[in-house]
Amino acid sequence: MKVDYSLYLVTDRACVGKRNLTLCEAVEQAILGGCRMVQLREYGVASLDFYKAAKEMKRLTDRYDIPLVINNRVDIALAVRAAGIHIGQRDLPASVVRKMIGRDRLLGVSVTSVSEAVRAQEDGADYLGVGAMLPTRTKKDAKIVPVEELCAIRRVVEIPIVVIGGINRKNAAKFMRMGADGAAVVSAILAQEDIRRAAEELRRECDRV
Repeated sequence: MKVDYSLYLVTDRACVGKRNLTLCEAVEQAILGGCRMVQLREYGVASLDFYKAAKEMKRLTDRYDIPLVINNRVDIALAVRAAGIHIGQRDLPASVVRKMIGRDRLLGVSVTSVSEAVRAQEDGADYLGVGAMLPTRTKKDAKIVPVEELCAIRRVVEIPIVVIGGINRKNAAKFMRMGADGAAVVSAILAQEDIRRAAEELRRECDRV
């Protein structure tokens, strides 16, 4: 599966807020603006609601031929035939998830250190989510990863790296120059008044390097 990680949208319903937009409508605007991958992240919702949201999002991403990745929930990812699953360090081990999903689906793993990155690659990860690079409102308890650690991770792993946490149009290019293959963003797109334009601006920054 050929994947463009350059602008990777992670969903957050709270960012869409009280505007007259559904989450899918907001994501569609982001896709039209240049997002090339979507991760559906749903915290604190019932399994049935997550499943329904994933089915709806899968229909949207299929229409644009965009890979849909499900956060944490392997069962939901398999149920809707998503392109992949993204897990963190407190979820099921990557080696176990790889066996569950097979070789045809993407496996992303969040890491904050060289040791975690090396283990994730050895366990079958297709890409790494490194961060938080900067403080972020969408995940206030996230550990900050020094840029030196990002550079060290880049030196020891061969798989793509996507940076996350506080990424916006003012700093995205900087992280791409450090060796990141893409930028994962939430509020820098979904919380903006003009979602499509925000995505377009970020896309230009990611493509500058």
